[in-house]
Amino acid sequence: MMDEDIARICFTEAALKAKVAELGKRISEDYKDAEETVYCVGILKGAVVFYTDLVRSITIPIHFDFMIASSYGNATSTSGSVKILKDLDFDIEGKHLIVIEDIIDSGTTMHYLMRIFRARKPKSVRLCALLSKPSRRTAEVAIDYCGFEVPDEFLVGYGLDYAGEYRNLPYIGVLKPEIYQ
Repeated sequence: MMDEDIARICFTEAALKAKVAELGKRISEDYKDAEETVYCVGILKGAVVFYTDLVRSITIPIHFDFMIASSYGNATSTSGSVKILKDLDFDIEGKHLIVIEDIIDSGTTMHYLMRIFRARKPKSVRLCALLSKPSRRTAEVAIDYCGFEVPDEFLVGYGLDYAGEYRNLPYIGVLKPEIYQ
């Protein structure tokens, strides 16, 4: 039923699996000699599928944490106002932090969060995003580990949603405009 709402598939389940393995390998290599704890922070809810697959592909010891932040609600574009609905459970001062996000679109939310994370004095902060949509960027965000750059289309699946639906699709596809307009 959900498949009928998809105009086309952008990234298959196999393509996503290969990209996640590649990102996990890069992160593992970059932090293999780290003496400080490495914290992987997933930005919920969208990043949960990517996050769980990614952390299983990282071969160094890591700690898990999560944050919920939103500037969208049920809309298709950012409100410009970021709300933190759940903060970190752990102190990140002096630790390596890898922020894991599903997509960087306008950059509003992540720009805000990266300022907050840096103010907490971690040893390092890096951003890993499965998708980047640079054509929509209104706030500067540096992505250290990027899976794919995507055009300005409404994507769902593999954690990405429209009004809370489609997150459980095993692929990423373009939602038909008549569904959200």
